[in-house]
Amino acid sequence: MNNNIMWRQLRKMCEIAAFSSALSARSPFPYINTANGNFSSLVATTMHNKPLLSFHTFTNFCSYSTSSVNDDFNASTVESDDENNNNLDSVNNYVEIEDDKDVSVILDVLASSGGNQEKAKSLLDQCGLALSSRLVMNVLSGVRNDWEAALTFFHWAGNQTGYEHSWREYHSMISILGKMRKFDIAWSLIKEMTKNGESLVTHQTLAIMIRRYCAAHEVKKAIDTFYAHKLFKLDFGMEEFQHLIFALCRYKNVKAAESLLLENQNIYPFNTKSFNIVLNGWCNTFCSPREARNIWREMSERGIKHDVVSYSCMISCYSKSGKTHHMIIKLFNQMKALGIKPDRKVYNIVIHALTKSRLVNEAREIMKEMEQNGVNPNSITYNSLIQPLCKSHQLSEVRGAFSEMLERGLLPTISTYHALFEVLRTGEETFSFLEKMRETGCPPNNDTYVMLIRKFCRWRDFDTVFKLWNDLNKCGGRDRSAYVALIHGLFLNGKLEEANKYNCEMKEKHFLPEPKLDERLQIWASGRNVINLKNSCIDSSPSADKSGKIVEGRRRYIEETDIRRVVIDRGFSLLAQ
Repeated sequence: MNNNIMWRQLRKMCEIAAFSSALSARSPFPYINTANGNFSSLVATTMHNKPLLSFHTFTNFCSYSTSSVNDDFNASTVESDDENNNNLDSVNNYVEIEDDKDVSVILDVLASSGGNQEKAKSLLDQCGLALSSRLVMNVLSGVRNDWEAALTFFHWAGNQTGYEHSWREYHSMISILGKMRKFDIAWSLIKEMTKNGESLVTHQTLAIMIRRYCAAHEVKKAIDTFYAHKLFKLDFGMEEFQHLIFALCRYKNVKAAESLLLENQNIYPFNTKSFNIVLNGWCNTFCSPREARNIWREMSERGIKHDVVSYSCMISCYSKSGKTHHMIIKLFNQMKALGIKPDRKVYNIVIHALTKSRLVNEAREIMKEMEQNGVNPNSITYNSLIQPLCKSHQLSEVRGAFSEMLERGLLPTISTYHALFEVLRTGEETFSFLEKMRETGCPPNNDTYVMLIRKFCRWRDFDTVFKLWNDLNKCGGRDRSAYVALIHGLFLNGKLEEANKYNCEMKEKHFLPEPKLDERLQIWASGRNVINLKNSCIDSSPSADKSGKIVEGRRRYIEETDIRRVVIDRGFSLLAQ
C-alpha cells in the first residue's frame, strides 16, 4: 500500500475514533425540556430604451424575484434535490408582506407594547381582527427578528375562537425560536404539536431543529434530533441522513459530517451524493482545496464515481480560493474528456472565473458553447458576468451584459442589484436605486442593507449609514447581522461610544454579540470607567483651579490613547474573516 494512502487512512481512523468517543454518551432522544456618479441611471435607461422588453414587462418579471443572496455559481447546493433544503425553514417561505392593513395594525401593536406581553394581548383583543393562516404567517415574518413579540402573538392567536394553528405556523415559530437559540421553548411547541391525538410533527419539523442546532454548532444535539424520528414514530433512512450531513456542512461542521459519513458505512452505504455533500462542504463552506482533494481521492479509492456535481464543487473551490483560470479550464476539459456533460452550474462557475480574471471574451465563448450544447443561459449566468465586472468597474461591459440580459427576457435577481451597488458612489444614488428596486417588484432585503451599511462605514459616511439603519424596519426589522455590521463599522472608525451603545441594545434584544468585538468593547468600557474616576479625582483636587488647561490636556491624552489602543490592536479588523 502506498505510504500516503496508509497515512491518510490512519488519520481518518483516528478522527472517527475521536468523534465516536465524543458522542458515546449520546442519548437516543433529544433533550426536551417541558465610481461614476451618473451610473445610477443605467438600469432605468437600459430598461426604458430596449424595445424587446418594456418597463411594464420587466416590472411583472421582477415581481417574482425573491431569490437568495447566494448564487448558483457558488455551487452552494449539492443537487437539485438538495436545493429544497434551503426551504426547510417555513419562516423563510413567507408570503412577502404587502400593505395589508391587518398586518400593519398587529405589527404596530406589538411594537408599541414595549415587550409587555399582557399589554400586547390586551391591545390585540381590542383590534377585533379575523385571523387566517396567511395573516398569522405574515405577522410572524414581520417580527421574525424579535422572538418574544413573535411568541406573544403566536400564543394569543392560538387562543382565538375559530382559529387553530396548522403545521405551517408551528414551523415558522419553531424556526424563529431556533434562530434565537431558544431551543427549550421550541421543543415545548413540538410537544404541543403532538396533543389532541393527532401529531403535526413531520420530517420537516425535525429538519428545522437539526439545521438550527447545526447553526449553533450543537453537533451532538443535532444528531440526537436525527434519532428523535423514532420518538415521533417517523420513518427515516438515507434521505434524512443526507439532510443531516448537509446541515452539518452548511454551518461549518464539515469535519463532524465527514466523520459521521465514514462511521455509518454499514447503516448508510456510501454513494456519490453523500460524498458530494461533504465535498461541497469543504469546497464552498470552508473553501479548502487541500481537504477537498482528500475527499476527492477518498472517493476514487473507495470506488465512488465522480459526477458533474463533484466537478462543479472542485471547480468552484478553485475559483473561490484564487487559483489561476488555467487550473479551472484544465478541470473543465478533463470532465468533458471523461464524457461528463457540464450542466448550467458548471458553465456558470467557469464563466465567473474567466470574467474575474478579466478574460471577458473567453467567458463569452463559453456562453456560446453552452448554448450550442443545448444549455440556455439564465439570470445566474449573467450574474456570473455582471458581478466580477462590477467589482473591476468595467462599466461598458456591465451595461452590455445587463442590456443583453433584459433583451433575452431574463429577470434580474436581488443578487444582480447587489452587484450593481458596487459602482454607486453617493448616498443619493443608493437611495434612488433602492427605490427603483421597490418599484420593479424586487424589494431590498436585510442582506442588501447590511452590505450597504458596511460599504458606507468604510467611507465614513455615517449620515447615510444611519439613514439606512432607520430604513431597515421596512424589510422585517434589524437582525443580528445588521447589528454586527453597524457596531463593527462604528468601532473601526473610533466611534466607541456609539458602538458600545448599539452593542448593549443588541444584547437587550437577546441577539448573541460577536465575541471578539464584545470583548474589546467591554475592555474599553471598563477603561472608560477608570478614566472617569481619574477625571473626578483630578477635578476635585486643589490644583484643578490653578491649571485647568493642563487638566483638560491630560484628560484628552488619556481618552485618545485609550481609543488608539482599542482600535489599532490586531490590525484593521477584529472579526474573524
